[in-house]
Amino acid sequence: MLKTIELSGTKKGVISITKLEEPYGEDSETVASIGISLTGKSDAPEWKVHIPLDNLDEVIEALKALK
Repeated sequence: MLKTIELSGTKKGVISITKLEEPYGEDSETVASIGISLTGKSDAPEWKVHIPLDNLDEVIEALKALK
């Protein structure tokens, strides 16, 4: 796990951020994985999204624009 962040507005929730290599099998591209767990289980999030590293800069800029 690269980083775990407390999920605002919840009692135990966390946002977990990690990098996964070959997440879909051999030769699949590395992704940034962002998970949300309302129960605090960062290793078993209820929701997750995988973002290809090639798209990461553009996604970060879009998130910054939301702020």
